[in-house]
Amino acid sequence: MTTSSTRLDAAVVGSGPNGLAAAITLARAGLSVEVFEGASSAGGGCRTEELTLPGFHHDVCSTIQSMIALSPFFKTFELTSRGVPLCTPEIAFAHPLDGGRAAALVGSVATTAEGLGRDGHAYEKLMGPLVDQSAKTAPSILAPILTVPSHPFAMARFGRAGLRSASQLVKRFSTDEAKALMAGVSAHAMLPLDAPMTSAVGLFLAMSAHIGGWPVVEGGSAVLVEALLGALKDSGGTVHVDRYIASASDLPHARLTLFDTSPQTMVEVMGERVTSRYRRDVARFRSGPGVCKVDWALSGSVPWLAPECRRAATVHVGGTFEEVAAAENDVAWGRHAERPYCIVVQPSLVDSTRAPSGKSTLWAYCHVPNGSDVDMTSRIEDQIERFAPGFRDLILARSTMTATDEQRYNANYVGGDINGGAGTLRQTLFRPALRWNPYRTGTPGLYLCSASTPPGGGVHGMCGVGAARAALRDLRRTP
Repeated sequence: MTTSSTRLDAAVVGSGPNGLAAAITLARAGLSVEVFEGASSAGGGCRTEELTLPGFHHDVCSTIQSMIALSPFFKTFELTSRGVPLCTPEIAFAHPLDGGRAAALVGSVATTAEGLGRDGHAYEKLMGPLVDQSAKTAPSILAPILTVPSHPFAMARFGRAGLRSASQLVKRFSTDEAKALMAGVSAHAMLPLDAPMTSAVGLFLAMSAHIGGWPVVEGGSAVLVEALLGALKDSGGTVHVDRYIASASDLPHARLTLFDTSPQTMVEVMGERVTSRYRRDVARFRSGPGVCKVDWALSGSVPWLAPECRRAATVHVGGTFEEVAAAENDVAWGRHAERPYCIVVQPSLVDSTRAPSGKSTLWAYCHVPNGSDVDMTSRIEDQIERFAPGFRDLILARSTMTATDEQRYNANYVGGDINGGAGTLRQTLFRPALRWNPYRTGTPGLYLCSASTPPGGGVHGMCGVGAARAALRDLRRTP
């Protein structure tokens, strides 16, 4: 704890990737920084634990580091030199269909297009220019949407396709395979596929897959957190664990205070220090759907019928575009899908350290209504078994977390929402409140740096960087 005789520049509440990115950015600018984490270890959604059996190492939330290759923060972080080995699968993601068929995003745009048959040309025409211009567009996509882009023409091209819904986007395709490929990646938006900007999520994630291959961190996502902690320590910052911040009085006096938490938590902790206007804005901020996640210890690899799925670390399970759209529509209307869309991740495919020799770890989650306490394990397993007969025979142990369990584990996952708020059009433009700079709260020296700010969920660090930059600008203006 900082003593009263020491002047602290910045206190950061929460040690997820965004909180650590904010702390590193501030510390590298020469500020004294301390991070306060309520849990016994840092990391937020980037923790690795033995959830099922000894020797089986499961990532509690994030495994696939899809955005690292495009994140401006991680581009300057030098992951390899900091001891973060990335394991890249041969296929970034696959999407099985009945009859042993599958679509897959493999390496380059041209290689992927070759596997899409008569839709190959349409895919190459869509994705080729976006991937070619990704270095120009990614920094703007991962910035507040009201920021003036450095390359407006490149962003306009992305915007023309991205502003549409996924349902509109797939009209350029004629095969089930191409449509399903875009359904699986667009459904990461956790919205009905006919909602505006669902195509932007799919296109950006597909871009990231072509550029970076959707790697996993060898040894688990906690290894990435250790590297971030090391970088913060090298810059003079400090992290305190087991330091739950229940009220403003639990924090040391600091010129800047940044919250890597939900906006609701920040308002609750800071009390009357938060303006009434911001309090009203937060009360209107909508959470998105929750997730029900299952981790398995398996006696072997998943016996997918489609060979493409046996070479992909991520498998989007849900069937055709129409089936995925129906499942996501059910969730939006407060129903639990009988055949849910599932994101399935098999890290042992590329990282042998995750499980004892010959065995493997696997996890999957499906979307559920916010605040759900329904255990979806059997429905998730039915969907995997549909495309991988014999899967259940491999299960040695499992661990399930419903949406309400997710919130109990991490209070930032309000109602089980791991994305920090619904990705509606309004909340994409103004997240979490209607203001030009989304990280400022209206209270001098108080900032929000979590996934409830732009660009939203994912391990990219840019919410933290954006808040830290806003704080530094304000600090320079302070007499």
